[in-house]
Amino acid sequence: MLNMNLQLFAHKKGVGSSRNGRDSNAQRLGLKRGDGQFVKAGTIIVRQRGTKFHPAKNCGIGKDDTLFALIDGYVKFEHKDRMHKQVSVYAERKAPAVVAQ
Repeated sequence: MLNMNLQLFAHKKGVGSSRNGRDSNAQRLGLKRGDGQFVKAGTIIVRQRGTKFHPAKNCGIGKDDTLFALIDGYVKFEHKDRMHKQVSVYAERKAPAVVAQ
Protein backbone atom coordinates (compact mmCIF):
# COMPACT_ATOMS: atom_id res chain seq x y z
CA MET A 1 0.00 0.00 0.00
CA LEU A 2 1.29 3.39 -1.00
CA ASN A 3 1.04 5.92 1.83
CA MET A 4 1.48 9.57 0.71
CA ASN A 5 1.21 12.61 2.84
CA LEU A 6 -0.19 15.18 0.45
CA GLN A 7 -0.64 18.76 1.62
CA LEU A 8 -2.58 21.25 -0.51
CA PHE A 9 -1.67 24.92 -0.43
CA ALA A 10 -3.90 27.81 -1.34
CA HIS A 11 -3.26 29.08 -4.85
CA LYS A 12 -4.89 32.47 -4.15
CA LYS A 13 -4.12 34.84 -1.34
CA GLY A 14 -6.96 35.25 1.16
CA VAL A 15 -8.74 38.49 0.30
CA GLY A 16 -10.28 40.45 3.14
CA SER A 17 -12.35 43.58 2.79
CA SER A 18 -10.37 46.80 2.79
CA ARG A 19 -11.29 49.46 5.33
CA ASN A 20 -9.62 52.22 3.34
CA GLY A 21 -10.57 53.88 0.09
CA ARG A 22 -12.97 56.61 1.27
CA ASP A 23 -12.47 60.34 1.14
CA SER A 24 -14.66 63.42 1.16
CA ASN A 25 -14.84 65.88 -1.70
CA ALA A 26 -12.79 69.08 -1.47
CA GLN A 27 -14.74 72.13 -0.29
CA ARG A 28 -13.17 74.55 -2.82
CA LEU A 29 -12.74 77.38 -0.34
CA GLY A 30 -10.67 80.53 -0.80
CA LEU A 31 -10.54 83.72 -2.83
CA LYS A 32 -12.55 83.65 -6.04
CA ARG A 33 -11.77 87.22 -7.18
CA GLY A 34 -8.63 89.28 -6.69
CA ASP A 35 -7.96 92.83 -5.51
CA GLY A 36 -8.87 95.39 -8.18
CA GLN A 37 -10.82 92.87 -10.26
CA PHE A 38 -14.17 93.94 -11.73
CA VAL A 39 -17.20 91.99 -10.45
CA LYS A 40 -20.92 92.06 -11.18
CA ALA A 41 -23.55 92.15 -8.43
CA GLY A 42 -23.98 88.69 -6.89
CA THR A 43 -20.49 87.49 -7.80
CA ILE A 44 -18.84 85.38 -5.10
CA ILE A 45 -15.62 87.00 -3.90
CA VAL A 46 -14.55 84.71 -1.02
CA ARG A 47 -15.69 81.24 0.08
CA GLN A 48 -14.69 80.67 3.70
CA ARG A 49 -15.45 78.88 6.93
CA GLY A 50 -15.84 81.47 9.67
CA THR A 51 -15.13 85.13 8.97
CA LYS A 52 -11.49 85.33 7.96
CA PHE A 53 -12.63 88.24 5.78
CA HIS A 54 -15.42 90.56 6.95
CA PRO A 55 -17.89 92.30 4.61
CA ALA A 56 -17.53 96.06 4.25
CA LYS A 57 -18.98 98.51 1.69
CA ASN A 58 -21.24 96.98 -0.96
CA CYS A 59 -20.35 93.46 0.12
CA GLY A 60 -22.81 90.92 1.55
CA ILE A 61 -22.34 87.77 3.59
CA GLY A 62 -24.19 84.48 3.13
CA LYS A 63 -25.25 82.03 5.83
CA ASP A 64 -22.13 79.93 5.12
CA ASP A 65 -19.90 83.07 5.49
CA THR A 66 -19.50 83.47 1.71
CA LEU A 67 -18.79 87.08 0.70
CA PHE A 68 -20.44 88.40 -2.46
CA ALA A 69 -20.74 91.70 -4.33
CA LEU A 70 -23.90 93.78 -3.87
CA ILE A 71 -23.14 96.14 -6.78
CA ASP A 72 -21.14 96.09 -10.02
CA GLY A 73 -17.67 97.40 -9.25
CA TYR A 74 -14.09 96.69 -8.27
CA VAL A 75 -13.00 94.49 -5.37
CA LYS A 76 -10.81 96.02 -2.68
CA PHE A 77 -9.23 94.03 0.16
CA GLU A 78 -8.59 96.30 3.16
CA HIS A 79 -7.48 96.07 6.77
CA LYS A 80 -10.20 96.83 9.30
CA ASP A 81 -7.57 96.92 12.06
CA ARG A 82 -4.41 94.99 12.84
CA MET A 83 -6.26 91.70 13.26
CA HIS A 84 -9.18 91.85 10.83
CA LYS A 85 -9.39 92.03 7.05
CA GLN A 86 -12.41 93.27 5.15
CA VAL A 87 -13.63 93.23 1.57
CA SER A 88 -15.33 96.16 -0.16
CA VAL A 89 -16.72 96.70 -3.66
CA TYR A 90 -16.41 100.21 -5.11
CA ALA A 91 -18.14 101.52 -8.23
CA GLU A 92 -14.93 103.24 -9.37
CA ARG A 93 -11.47 101.79 -9.11
CA LYS A 94 -9.63 103.14 -6.06
CA ALA A 95 -6.30 104.57 -7.18
CA PRO A 96 -3.43 104.91 -4.71
CA ALA A 97 -3.08 108.45 -3.35
CA VAL A 98 -0.42 110.44 -5.21
CA VAL A 99 1.38 113.11 -3.21
CA ALA A 100 2.13 116.22 -5.29
CA GLN A 101 5.48 117.90 -4.70
